Amino acid sequence: MSHRIYNLQRIQTWDEAWCLRFNRASINPLIRRAFRLISRLGDGIFWYCLMVWLLVEFRAAALLPVFHMAAAGLVCTVLYKWLKHKTHRPRPYNKNQGISCGIAPLDQFSFPSGHTLHAVAFSVIALAYYPALAWLLLPFTALVAVSRLVLGLHYPSDVLAGIVIGAVVSGLSLGL
Repeated sequence: MSHRIYNLQRIQTWDEAWCLRFNRASINPLIRRAFRLISRLGDGIFWYCLMVWLLVEFRAAALLPVFHMAAAGLVCTVLYKWLKHKTHRPRPYNKNQGISCGIAPLDQFSFPSGHTLHAVAFSVIALAYYPALAWLLLPFTALVAVSRLVLGLHYPSDVLAGIVIGAVVSGLSLGL
């Protein structure tokens, strides 16, 4: 049992150290503003605009992909809210005074990163239908994930969990 606790403490130490490293970038006002914008777009604005654009550009042919993205988004929302309620992991800036909060969070808890989870799920599904959008979706998804670290809202393990959960939900939904 003590070995298990030791490993969890090592993970937490690693998480905090990397969180501090990423968060240091937010000292630069230009970087902080850029990642605030990316984070706000990742709140849903970017994804809703993408879905509307797909409908305008591809009309009826985009109905299934947009419905698929919306359904996966709903599943992701229910799943991440349930996990946050179960884990109650405090946000990094609440636990470590060396980590500054770069933007107001949408909710109280840290695990998992809902922004990252949704970005991965939406990107995987959109790219399954429209692979030519990779030039836009892959960098944006990566920037959303990094924004959560730079802004002091999540630990790296929260973001990694968001990546895995988003990939699993989207992968399962594509397999149906």
